[in-house]
Amino acid sequence: MPVYTVHAPISNSVGLAATDRFAFVRDGFHFWAAILGVVWLAWHRLWLALLGWIVLMAALDFGMVELGVGGGAVLLVDILLALLLGFEAATLERWTLSRRNWHQLDIVVADDEEAAERRFFDRWTARQRGLSNDQLAVDRGGPPPTRDIPGQPFSKPPALPHSDIIGLFPDPGAQR
Repeated sequence: MPVYTVHAPISNSVGLAATDRFAFVRDGFHFWAAILGVVWLAWHRLWLALLGWIVLMAALDFGMVELGVGGGAVLLVDILLALLLGFEAATLERWTLSRRNWHQLDIVVADDEEAAERRFFDRWTARQRGLSNDQLAVDRGGPPPTRDIPGQPFSKPPALPHSDIIGLFPDPGAQR
């Protein structure tokens, strides 16, 4: 099963409002990073890694051609470096996030990114409920509690329905 690391930007409070910015980075081999390294790095906005990749590839290819190394050996070195990029692509993503002042929140093991998000947020919201009395994390399944305080008519509980039908048409057989 794939392993995902969860990252969040460093801020004063990592609350429910910041959850849409969380980043899930899959660990393991990235096929498209190995096949189309420059495009993959640009797509993921890893600009410093992209610059380093271009400089490394140009310097190695130029140096090997100047030393008189054959074309097959140059191609083999390029393929090996592409495989290295495929294996280390997630590390480059995590490194870029840490440079941008993001921190790692958790590690999640799941079949895909959606399952990783569900598993992470289940654990994370349970911890958030335990740490603070966050009103957004409270279970909203039942009606709000009411009190019957004398002199305050707004505090009376709602009246119970008198008919057995609940919905848009409470009178059976009525015109729509």
